[in-house]
Amino acid sequence: MARGFDSKFVEAQQEEAARDKKVGPLLTPEQRDRLTRKRALEMSRARAVSELSRASSPAHKHMLEQAIAALDEQLNGLPVD
Repeated sequence: MARGFDSKFVEAQQEEAARDKKVGPLLTPEQRDRLTRKRALEMSRARAVSELSRASSPAHKHMLEQAIAALDEQLNGLPVD
């Protein structure tokens, strides 16, 4: 049996309320910036590791290995909250 619009609307509101509860503690602008930077570095590193697994040229592999090392260095240099 099809659900009515009202029940779908109520369900959406409940999901939104549950999602809002999962947000966690509020972060300062500096903490948000560091978290954003960390996530960007982690994604870049994951992409480089993925490309390294498919690389066939020794020069390309070497470049990716250097990029991964540089990203690791940047990640290790980030302040811990």
